[in-house]
Amino acid sequence: MASKNVTVPEYMERLEHPLKKEVEALRQIILEANDKLEERVKWNSPSFFYKNIDMAAFHLRPDEYVHIVFVFPDGKMLKDNYGFLDGDYKDRRLAKFYNMDEINERKTKLQQLVNDWITLVDNA
Repeated sequence: MASKNVTVPEYMERLEHPLKKEVEALRQIILEANDKLEERVKWNSPSFFYKNIDMAAFHLRPDEYVHIVFVFPDGKMLKDNYGFLDGDYKDRRLAKFYNMDEINERKTKLQQLVNDWITLVDNA
């Protein structure tokens, strides 16, 4: 699916993924966490940014889980007080969500992560 000049709602309408419902739920949770956050299609996937700094993007190649890559500016990491961030990359962490129950259980922590990330950017 080409992403050039496609809005996220258009992208989501055309998305064929076995966990499309879960992708949409995660998208809404992230957007509702903070109204400063914006979204766009980047890296051929829905992604989120603030002050033109990339925060996160879906990586939708796997079809057995929803994969989100969280990017941290200048490698300034947040401690994983959320319980679902994986990896030890210099500037990013990964999260996998397997089903709606897991998404609902992690909703508050995911929204906390979004707000902590925005605070990190504001204090940079």
